[in-house]
Amino acid sequence: MNRREFVLLSAAAPFGVRAWLTAGPVALVTCDEEARLAAVDILARRELHSIATLPDPRAVELVGDRAVVCHTAVGAVSLVDGRRVRHVLKGFVEPRYVAAHPDGRHAFVTDSGRSGVVAIDVLRGVEVGRVRLPGWARHITIDARGERLWVALGSAAEHVAVIETAGLRHAGTLTPGFPLHDVGRAPDGLLWITSGAARRLAIGGSVHVADLAPQHVTFGNGHAFVTSGDSGTLHVQSSDGAVRRTTSIPTGSYNVQYGRGYVITASLLHGTLAILDRAGRLLGVVQVAKSCHDACFAPV
Repeated sequence: MNRREFVLLSAAAPFGVRAWLTAGPVALVTCDEEARLAAVDILARRELHSIATLPDPRAVELVGDRAVVCHTAVGAVSLVDGRRVRHVLKGFVEPRYVAAHPDGRHAFVTDSGRSGVVAIDVLRGVEVGRVRLPGWARHITIDARGERLWVALGSAAEHVAVIETAGLRHAGTLTPGFPLHDVGRAPDGLLWITSGAARRLAIGGSVHVADLAPQHVTFGNGHAFVTSGDSGTLHVQSSDGAVRRTTSIPTGSYNVQYGRGYVITASLLHGTLAILDRAGRLLGVVQVAKSCHDACFAPV
């Protein structure tokens, strides 16, 4: 499509569709108590529209051109294309969090109710594998080649399960020595493990002081972005753990994601979406709902 065709299409479209066509980066925010996703324009910092979903949408992750939404209370996973729900997968008990395979087609969903990880094909909307784990599977991360997963076995857990994605096999267990919460595989290959009960953060084999637990972590622009929802802070940290910047964010902003040059974090307590730039500077806060558990970037 050339520029003239795009302008003509935008002019002819209804207002709501026009807003979507002309928007910059868009975030999809889970509105836990309202059975919907809110689409928020990052640049304009306003809500564009809603996508109706099953009840209790909590975690959301972009996988290729689908957003994978976990409905923990109703045991289902929705696959959304940015405008509507394309598939609903049942057969879960308590789906929690998602890791995206780098192929853009497959996702790995933790199911704490069945203590395991489920592999799904997001284009076909089907389950393609499952592995059981000895614990309450929650936060999950994947390496850059899509060969290995790390799964936190609880919200303040003793162990991290290591899974080989080929054959979906439980290959081992890590024990960081403190009650862990979130896990993140950094681009340099180091595993970041946050705490569910202490002011601690492990980077590889090194332990650092952190803000109030639980902390969550994402990566981008050569840095790690670590949130403490209870402290109401976001730390920009270098690969060795040094804090380069601290930014105040709404309390209850736990889960955090980086993409398209922005950091986004939704507040479970205030129902807001905080938007920060690639350096961790706060650009604005958008009021979205009463409670928001998570956010991801919308498919383009």
